[in-house]
This record gives sequence, structure tokens and C-alpha cells, in this order.
Amino acid sequence: MTNWLKTAPKWALLASTLVLGACSSQPDDPYADPRDPFEDTNRAVWDFNRELDKAVIKPAAEVYENVPEPVRNSLYRALENLQEPWSFVNNVLQGQFKDAGVTAGRFFFNSTIGLLGLLDPATEMGLTKREESLGQTLAVWGVPNGPFLMLPVLGPTVVIDRGTDWVDGNYFPYTEISDDWDIPRYTIKGLSLRLRLREQEQVLENSLDPYTFVKEAYYQNWRYEVYDGNPPPEVEGDAEEIDFSEDQ
Repeated sequence: MTNWLKTAPKWALLASTLVLGACSSQPDDPYADPRDPFEDTNRAVWDFNRELDKAVIKPAAEVYENVPEPVRNSLYRALENLQEPWSFVNNVLQGQFKDAGVTAGRFFFNSTIGLLGLLDPATEMGLTKREESLGQTLAVWGVPNGPFLMLPVLGPTVVIDRGTDWVDGNYFPYTEISDDWDIPRYTIKGLSLRLRLREQEQVLENSLDPYTFVKEAYYQNWRYEVYDGNPPPEVEGDAEEIDFSEDQ
């Protein structure tokens, strides 16, 4: 499924790119997607991910669902709160100073009266999330996406998105937290996201080509994030737009 875990070591992405480099689609194929030069290998990884999901990830998420929902939501909010300082930096880098102020306010209120993010009083105050990553900042600056990749476990991405995860995961306050927290941190976020994806399973199963559906859905969501919910109209010939306006 899409983006179970929002992180990956930079070396893993580079290694995947090198492996995929020898398995790109034929350049003379008139039906080849130019964004997806490694489609044959990406599809193989997609099949692996689906089998892994059926055998491990989905059952684990269903077990995690037995944890009371208020507890699950509080844990997820606390992890999301740790991302606010880096979102502040990226909002500043993108020149979105008002959003940077909102992000700073969210981190202050949720970290204090919100009990380190377990609660979300900032949203009740009208300070809605303005999450930004380094990949989004680079995209705003005009850096190309790079090729589409289907990574094991992590799912669909482009180089500019996953390629900056190492930086995104090494900022305050994460730099002050022991590495022993990495596994539970990623596990909680991954299982929470997997539970949310269940609502889209039927749509995926009914699609003619689930791989292509997920790829186009990823690109639509990526554009939505880069343009903060207001992407420009796509040129003729691009994929049909999919609505990703749900809360992040």
C-alpha cells in the first residue's frame, strides 16, 4: 500500500536505485511511462509488498487495532508532534512564514498543555497542521522528482521524496532521542497508517491495474503535498486527478 513508513535510510534508496538501473523498461516502448523507467522491477517489488502485507503487515495492524482507539490516536499525535520543528524549518525555507508561525505555535501548545503531543489543543485553537518535508522544499525550489520507485515495505515514492528521509529523521528533537526509540516510533506510525488504508482497499481491488492505480495515486498525493492542497491544472495527457484532501 502507500507509504506505510515515512522514512528510509538514504543508503537503502541509493542501493535500490543502483539495482534498478539494470532493469529499466525498454526505451523504445511507446507505452512506457517516462516517469517509471524501472517498471518491470517496480512491479516485482509491488507483488512482494502485497504478499508481505497479507502475511505480516495487515495482521499486525489488526492486532494493533485492539489497542483502545484513544490510546492509538494519542501515540500517533505525540509522534506527529515531534515533526513540527522540522516542518517549521521547511516552511521558512519555502518562504511560508505564516505557516511557520502556525507550526511553531502548534509545537509549543501541544508540547505543553497538550502533554508532549498526546493531546492536540492547537487544532482546537485553529492552528491546523502545516507539515512540510525537505523533499517538498526541494520540489518547491524546482528540483526534479527523479524516477518513480516501488521500495520494499515502504511502497511508492520518487527519489526526491524518500531520498531526503535521512535528513528529515535527524533533526531536533529526534537528535535528542535514543536510537532505541526508532523501531517503536516507525512501527506505531506504520501500523496506524496501515489501518487508515483499509478504507481504500476495495477501490484498489476493483481497479484494472492496482500497480498503476497506486502509482497515479502517489503522484496525485505528492503534487497535493508539494502545492499545499492547491496543485496547478495538469497538462493534457496526465492521469485523472484523485482527491487526497483528507486530513494528514
